[in-house]
Amino acid sequence: MEDAGRPDVALARVAANHVPLTPVSFLEHSALAWPAKMAVRHGAFELTYADLHARCRRLASALAQAGVGHGDTVAIVAPNIPAMLEAHYAVPALGAVLNALNYRLDAKTIAFCLEHGNAKVVLVDAEFAPLVRDALARCGRTPLVVDLDDCEGPRDPALRAGTLTYAALLEQGDPAYAWPGPRDEWDSLSLLYTSGTTGEPKGVLYHHRGAYLNALGNALAFRLSPASVYLWTLPMFHCNGWTYTWAVTAAGGTHVCLRRVDPPPIFEAIVAHRVTHLCGAPVVLNLLVHAPAHVRRTFDHVVEVATGGAAPASTIIASMEAMGFRVTHLYGLTESYGPAAVCAWHDEWAVLPLTERALRMSRQGVAMPTLAALQVADPDTGAPVPRDGATLGEVMLRGNTIMKGYLGNPAATARAFAGGWFRTGDLAVWHPDNYIEIKDRAKDIIISGGENISSLEVEECLYRHPLVMEAAVVARPDARWGETPCAFVTLKPGVPPPDPATLIAWCRANLAHFKAPRAIVFGPLPKTSTGKIQKFVLREAARALAPPNG
Repeated sequence: MEDAGRPDVALARVAANHVPLTPVSFLEHSALAWPAKMAVRHGAFELTYADLHARCRRLASALAQAGVGHGDTVAIVAPNIPAMLEAHYAVPALGAVLNALNYRLDAKTIAFCLEHGNAKVVLVDAEFAPLVRDALARCGRTPLVVDLDDCEGPRDPALRAGTLTYAALLEQGDPAYAWPGPRDEWDSLSLLYTSGTTGEPKGVLYHHRGAYLNALGNALAFRLSPASVYLWTLPMFHCNGWTYTWAVTAAGGTHVCLRRVDPPPIFEAIVAHRVTHLCGAPVVLNLLVHAPAHVRRTFDHVVEVATGGAAPASTIIASMEAMGFRVTHLYGLTESYGPAAVCAWHDEWAVLPLTERALRMSRQGVAMPTLAALQVADPDTGAPVPRDGATLGEVMLRGNTIMKGYLGNPAATARAFAGGWFRTGDLAVWHPDNYIEIKDRAKDIIISGGENISSLEVEECLYRHPLVMEAAVVARPDARWGETPCAFVTLKPGVPPPDPATLIAWCRANLAHFKAPRAIVFGPLPKTSTGKIQKFVLREAARALAPPNG
């Protein structure tokens, strides 16, 4: 009888007290709370929350009729259009897995992702139909292909990848369909591919619990509310839009879709819809800062901007503030559902000189409120480094907002989770005020315009050129893109140096264009006594090169 006084004895999870967490529930709530509120704007196309809810149920119903069920993968290749947003609810609502693919990849890589992810259905925007047709021709499988309709996109009937249109698919669906939802909150919700540290993509699996929590963490950290109007300058294919696909809906805000990131429509949308929030890599901030005077528009309210990747420069922060934007720096990876840390603002920073304030604001910050733990630790022992702002260690993360693992790659998953922490591979210092600051990328990933580029993949491409004997690729600072690849090449004996443009064109022909080097330097490569290329020497040399001309 000694357990009789314990309050938890004989209690169990039942339907009344335990429901799997899923971000799909945010749409259900907002449709009940604000059915007539504007949920989505896209050019002349508008949806209330009641409309969005009904369309998502139609899509889920139609996909179920097409044979999509629990655990099946539905891929989508599209820009930030309403159908992309709808897929973020309808597919997980079936207990299926959404695979939003980066449309900047080449057909070979898209084909790999479709095969590896075992896509049962592919939703394709007309602009990328030729790319997907090429990819499907390389696949050994034939998924159902659905052509998306977009009022702002190309209307050429020849730009089709399949025989079924999105409008026809929705017509088949039931707006009152009772979607099943996940069986468990650990069920896979989405599959996202990252190049990681090698050229072969790794499939990152998210679960419903993590997406739910990270979305709420983002809503809290970015101060979203029912009055928020969020402009989609961040690709939804990138970490599911850093989970803002669900966060904005959780807050009852308005999604403003944007097909192409370009200063004129961004400024126009800010003014026309009184946009309050937007996200993007530093390249987006640079686009706005350097937009021609005739493109810029003035507005009488503050626009919150969250950025991640390379830290924003003090001049960019100052220029953004002068235009009416307030910048928040975030840090994260695909494996952490996007933002895992936030450079939380302190009011006392406002009185600091710009240079000092920018240094504070450009740090990676502290853990998001929904991340269990963050540390900077010795990569060998796992022991936390002193919070002295000087001792270097690896950034490690732990919590419910970390991926399930890499699809079909248990070895890589085990390495990533060694010691009970997710090993980011980023080297940082830990400051006395608990904020972290990244100093280097241990695995030589190049982040250009918010996109990860594997230096090894670019090197492998260069090695295939008949004139190249050795190649090493490092990040080169770039005022517009944050970083771009810079290649150092040793030619085969007796070969006269070709025009660098020749090798750049070779890479562009064999890789996604954004992965191609912007600069080529010919000469011997610096090496250690054991023959290892000294990339730290090359990084310094890349920094010393004349600024790129964009």
